[in-house]
Amino acid sequence: MSGSIFEDVDHYIDSLFTPDEDVLSDVLQRAAAAGLPDIHISPGQGKFLYLLAKMSRAKRILELGTLAGYSTIWLGRAMPEDGELTTIEIDPVHADVARGSLKAAGLEASCEVVVGSALDVLPGLTGPFDLIFIDANKESYPAYLTHAVRLTRPGGLILADNVVRRGAVLGNSMDPAVIGAKAFNQALASHPQLEAIVLQQVGRKGHDGLAIARVKDAG
Repeated sequence: MSGSIFEDVDHYIDSLFTPDEDVLSDVLQRAAAAGLPDIHISPGQGKFLYLLAKMSRAKRILELGTLAGYSTIWLGRAMPEDGELTTIEIDPVHADVARGSLKAAGLEASCEVVVGSALDVLPGLTGPFDLIFIDANKESYPAYLTHAVRLTRPGGLILADNVVRRGAVLGNSMDPAVIGAKAFNQALASHPQLEAIVLQQVGRKGHDGLAIARVKDAG
């Protein structure tokens, strides 16, 4: 079966459940104009994050890796009116683009963009968060997980993108991103405070996977 069928089905699903919208389309155009890498999640992946945040009734959300704010908007829209989202971005240029995206989406009051390395910012944050979405540099994923478990409430969700790496996690790749994803998956699977799964994804964004973990209830 050719890869194109997966992309075609992805476009079909997106056309049904995530029709084109000016605000989100403008985010991608603004990102391209600023020279940001085209590594945004797909519309369908955004809708999936939105639904997970909605179903978990997430009121306080933390995101690691903002880029242009595309995923931030999907998560921000899932929060109630009094919700708050903190997103950490290491690149000041990306952060500026994201702030413009959030303003255009009407989310600048509820979503804060913090500039800095996540590993520098995370120790100073206070939980609990209802949902944490990890989509930053992959080699630091195991360290991010340690912080995420500390910061997420019992019953809350920890999500992490790009943990399959086109199947490279099956081999002995020396790519730091693959090594980080593989170590993260192992830590996720064996962590006593978590119940988790990796959802393999194929389609317009290629072949990868999303990790979904729930922090176990206390006691």
